[in-house]
Amino acid sequence: MSYCINPTCPNPENLACSERCQSCGSQLLLRDRYRVMKALGQGGFGATFLARDQALPGEPSCVLKQLRPSKVTPQVVQMAREFFETEAFTLRKIGNHPQVPRLLDYFEDHRQFYLVQEYIHGITLQQEVKRNGVFSEAGVKQFLSDILPLLQYIHERKVIHRDIKPANIIRRAQDGRLVLIDFGAVNNQVSQLANQSEQTTLTAYAIGTPGFAPAEQMALRPVFASDIYATGVTCIYLLSGKSPKDLDYSPTTGKMLWEQLVKTSDHLTIVLRKMLEVSVRHRYQSAEEVLRALELEPHKEAA
Repeated sequence: MSYCINPTCPNPENLACSERCQSCGSQLLLRDRYRVMKALGQGGFGATFLARDQALPGEPSCVLKQLRPSKVTPQVVQMAREFFETEAFTLRKIGNHPQVPRLLDYFEDHRQFYLVQEYIHGITLQQEVKRNGVFSEAGVKQFLSDILPLLQYIHERKVIHRDIKPANIIRRAQDGRLVLIDFGAVNNQVSQLANQSEQTTLTAYAIGTPGFAPAEQMALRPVFASDIYATGVTCIYLLSGKSPKDLDYSPTTGKMLWEQLVKTSDHLTIVLRKMLEVSVRHRYQSAEEVLRALELEPHKEAA
């Protein structure tokens, strides 16, 4: 099948060899090489598709990410361009890491913006919990030992991911390793644009996911510890199967009330508490700090 990615197309499904969409007439082969097979996901600001690169031997699969500005005024188009240039620059800065999809291409076509990335075959941690049930404490510790060194790596390169959540972490089928996807929320210039009402929708795109993003990030002041908080919320999801929107929060402190929902050792509870501190000052400041804390089993002091 060949899939049309025109947002207004009434019937995007086409025959595999079609050159133009039978419904809207859009060209189906992007940049004379990428043929979209199906939609993978869609949000308010863009969509992702599974595609094949017909310019390479074997036509390997790839992920095509399309940003669709809701308005097409020159300012919004320019801001959209900056968003995608930032994501492309970020992925280049991170470099070739085995737990981040490789950036393969980046281009603009008819005021829409495209990133082409390596396709990671596997399921997200959100899908895994829905399919297999919640994680054990040992499973969550394994998750942290897999994801925290990656966070440390991207933070050392001055990158804040800003949208860590179970839906953005894929367990790769071939080796079981966790891969962090969707670096689209990393635009550091967004705070300068927050007061420009015409660009409110694109500004919102850069904030992250409510519930996973901590207060300072929602206020457009993200720090490296913001990713630590989101990782902590992800742990609560893995342990309980509940999204942050389904949890209660203290009306006085704003803290997530999670401890009655999960069974964890005192040691892991203390670590998660500090990861989930509302105050940035009281939270772990780096992934390395969390890793060190996880290694400090209380009984080791007795010798």
